[in-house]
Amino acid sequence: MIEATDGGLDRGLSGPGELRNNGVVKNVGEAAESSSDPTGAPQEELATGERSTRNRVARSILDHGPSTVADLATRLGLTQAAVRRHLDALVADDVVEPREKKIYGARTRGRPAKVFALTDCGRDAFDQSYDKLAAEALRWISQSAGGGELGEAAVAAFARARLAAQAEGYREALESVPPQERTEALAKALSADGYAATARSAPVGEQLCQHHCPVAHVAEQFPQLCEAETEFFSRLLGTHVQRLATIAHGDGVCTTFVPRSETKQENATTASTAGRNPA
Repeated sequence: MIEATDGGLDRGLSGPGELRNNGVVKNVGEAAESSSDPTGAPQEELATGERSTRNRVARSILDHGPSTVADLATRLGLTQAAVRRHLDALVADDVVEPREKKIYGARTRGRPAKVFALTDCGRDAFDQSYDKLAAEALRWISQSAGGGELGEAAVAAFARARLAAQAEGYREALESVPPQERTEALAKALSADGYAATARSAPVGEQLCQHHCPVAHVAEQFPQLCEAETEFFSRLLGTHVQRLATIAHGDGVCTTFVPRSETKQENATTASTAGRNPA
């Protein structure tokens, strides 16, 4: 049995949405700020406080809409200078963006106050209902098809159709390189779609590692998504592939074994272990 390497099963890697759940923001410039703190507080403590306050700033904008520095300072009990410092970091992280405040009715003299609004990236980093919506949609597909094996087959058909719609771009990326470089090309194409994928050498083949899975929570309930993806990889690479681990199954990384080109079999079908660790 092929085993995933330590690198392929490295735990604790975070996805790109660092604001997910409670809006924790990136620690940009915080170490520099905390190192000169006159209180002598540990840098980690200060960085945590910075992130917490920055999260409050972003959350206030989410709750109240585009806001001025003065609005935020009043709501959060901060000085305007402190608010500006946190906003500068949030703008650098593409979490918020400055905009000109819309004026309704007659304009007053002077320039309109600048407001800060969440970007699409910043809004997506907070809790969303997309996973719940996707799971409910797949559940409806399953029930509408009659449930049981018929329902599972309907979900599997949807999963294959979803990947088929993306196939052309992936196929072009792989066909432009020699066969021995196709796993690496597939990793790059997956990374462009948000899967943070890498390819590494393994005994008698390669491991394709996906450090992030945008549909992991839904795939926990519907392993057909993982199975369809494994079949998709097999067709793209023209070989039998074996899924060793998946994030949806509780592993740190989705890991797929790809045999070396000289061992590939023509028209091979994919392994049926998608979504599970092989025994």
